Amino acid sequence: MTESSATALPGTVPAPPTRLEPDAIGVAQDTVIGMATSAPAAVVGITLLSLAVAANYSGGLLLLISVVPMLIIANAYRRLNMWNANCGASFEWVGRSINPYLGWLTGWLMIAGYVLGTLSGVEVLGPSVLTIFGASPTNHWHNVEIATAVGLVMTMIAVVGIRITARTQVVMAAVEYTILVGMSIWGLIYVLNHHAGTFPITRDWFSLNGIAGTHSNGLNPSSNVVAGFLIAIFAYSGWDGTVYVNEEVRHRRTNPGRAALIAVALLAVIYTLAQVGLQGVVSPAKLQANSASPLVYVAGALGGSGWEKVMALALALSVIATVGAGIVVGARIIYGMASYRALPEFLANVPRRFATPTAASVVFGLVVVAAAWVYLLATSVQNAFSYVVNLTGILFALFYILTALASMTYYRRRVLSNVWDALVLGLLPLAAAGFLGWMVVQGVATSPIPQRWSLAAIVGAGLILMVMSRVFLRSQFFHIQRESDPGLAAVAS
Repeated sequence: MTESSATALPGTVPAPPTRLEPDAIGVAQDTVIGMATSAPAAVVGITLLSLAVAANYSGGLLLLISVVPMLIIANAYRRLNMWNANCGASFEWVGRSINPYLGWLTGWLMIAGYVLGTLSGVEVLGPSVLTIFGASPTNHWHNVEIATAVGLVMTMIAVVGIRITARTQVVMAAVEYTILVGMSIWGLIYVLNHHAGTFPITRDWFSLNGIAGTHSNGLNPSSNVVAGFLIAIFAYSGWDGTVYVNEEVRHRRTNPGRAALIAVALLAVIYTLAQVGLQGVVSPAKLQANSASPLVYVAGALGGSGWEKVMALALALSVIATVGAGIVVGARIIYGMASYRALPEFLANVPRRFATPTAASVVFGLVVVAAAWVYLLATSVQNAFSYVVNLTGILFALFYILTALASMTYYRRRVLSNVWDALVLGLLPLAAAGFLGWMVVQGVATSPIPQRWSLAAIVGAGLILMVMSRVFLRSQFFHIQRESDPGLAAVAS
């Protein structure tokens, strides 16, 4: 299941051999999968209004600032993947470099994050599909039926093979990104030309304080930078999906890391362009008055009802793509853990016919479908929005932090050897982890009490399952010894 640059030492636990299809996809397809797990159009649909309100229209600046730690963390993923290319990724990297118990908990946070991340787009899926066909977007049962159908179909595609998954993702991405980027450029030109009803761009859009506003026009009296950064972190989360399919990528020790860096950079361009280009098309008050579907409303303001349907198509494709990509990468994380019996061993089943983790894919897909039922029938859209967005961002930030620490720990001898490695492998990952750590602390401190208890429940459930894995499954993963890069001196000798 792995390709490691380190030689196994006596007494260490070797990684299971890979059973997935090798060299099945290239770096471009891998990049698309990573971007799909972030769901650009769906994320813009969810965050356009909230980021505009939280940051008082300085969301574009917050997105540009947030991409810096994301790129640093992506480089940490790239370096760790060069050492040990396996679909368990951070689960194994943290376990082998720091501590296997912390590695198991990291894997659990990854699974929880991807379940919630996949679920977060469901709120716009049904309404988007129904808007395309001119039906009422508020029918809860129609939304449930659409989410169920998409979940089951994308699970089937995930089971059939990574090649068909990649091809499907590329086709959907081509349509989605063309619509989103095209509409964003159109919106930017529309606002810059001062069309009637637009909200003009000023230099305050590019300051942390944003535009001074009042509650009457839909703005906060002051910019909530912490809330804005949390939304930005949520927006970027998912680019690491490029790494979890590494065992099926050509040149699997190098290309997945490159794909991660490319995905983060492209997401930064798309998100910043969309936020700056679309948030000013209508007034803050009108944007907030159409909070149920602000992106579709803005498209209608630009070009009428026909373009509302076009944007609804982009939203629908985005959610369908992220459901498919989420099932694929979530299943491979589960497969990576189950290969060590850190999860029930049947989840590591890989039929020869498909060369995919079939059992893990089916389980993950059914969990997403079941969660969608609860999500759509038991919670209002507005309440679910803030809950899912904030909690997902925190979960992703936590395992990004642990991955950065694993990179520093594994390459510690290089960090102490020269100035460049000290910066790239030491100081920058530490700064990125510190920034994300600060965001987690601030996010938890300012979050509602039920959300704090939900986060505690996720971590608590992970600890209980970890003990069960250790005691009942008797996973050999907990006997893994720590490894580290030998450093430049050892390589030279």
